[in-house]
Amino acid sequence: MKPLSVVVAQRSNETLDALSKSLNNHFRVVTPAVGLDEILRAIPARTADAAIVDLEVLGLKEIQQIHNKFPNVTIVCTHRLPDEKMWTLALSAGASDCCYSSDVRAIVQAASSIQPMSRAHAA
Repeated sequence: MKPLSVVVAQRSNETLDALSKSLNNHFRVVTPAVGLDEILRAIPARTADAAIVDLEVLGLKEIQQIHNKFPNVTIVCTHRLPDEKMWTLALSAGASDCCYSSDVRAIVQAASSIQPMSRAHAA
């Protein structure tokens, strides 16, 4: 049984479609969202356990806003070129990890809380 429901926001429709298709193999429900308002509506509507958000879609203030409103939702930030500074800032804003947008395995692990946070994902 697929354990989680996730909301996904990515910078391009192509990235969103590709990531959503990959995530469908790992999660019970994958809901695409565009922008902060859609994410804030989708989390309670879909009883989402995690939000996977590209840092080119939302900034750190919005990540912190999601974390403050839904403290039990795991937030996984993604970026096409995350670095250690971005990883640190994302975690400070309430994310559980910051991964490459194309690293489905790392995203799934972070969203599922399978492994502890690691800088290797952002290095």
